[in-house]
Amino acid sequence: MSLVKFNNGKSNALVPGIDDIFESFFNDSFLSDRMISRVPAVNICETENEYHIELAAPGLKKEDFKINLDRNMLSVSVEQKPQNAEESKKYNKREFNYTSFVRSFALPDSADNARIEAEYKDGLLSIVVAKKEEARSVSRQIEIK
Repeated sequence: MSLVKFNNGKSNALVPGIDDIFESFFNDSFLSDRMISRVPAVNICETENEYHIELAAPGLKKEDFKINLDRNMLSVSVEQKPQNAEESKKYNKREFNYTSFVRSFALPDSADNARIEAEYKDGLLSIVVAKKEEARSVSRQIEIK
């Protein structure tokens, strides 16, 4: 049995359902699984004192990650060998499988490269990069004359 996604309300006037078949083929098939980039999703945000980088990487251990800093380039990589139990499983669909990847981030000049911390918890790698003291934003009210 295969699950097919249909676009309700959208149809080709000449051949009804043909758009749904093509959309299903390109979005939910073997072909699309090979076209998807196998890197974890990333959230990046900035606070007054820090930069926060979060990578969603379920199924890994903190020992699997390598975080390197080369000048202002922060790189997160994983190189993992598949285990025998994983090789024997027969997946119908597999959307997360991070056996190896590299994500690199160019840190701004305001980042304090000496104060970078990382934590991996519940499938989320969190990296906190402190800002340099002189780069922290100072907020104040500007008086209008």
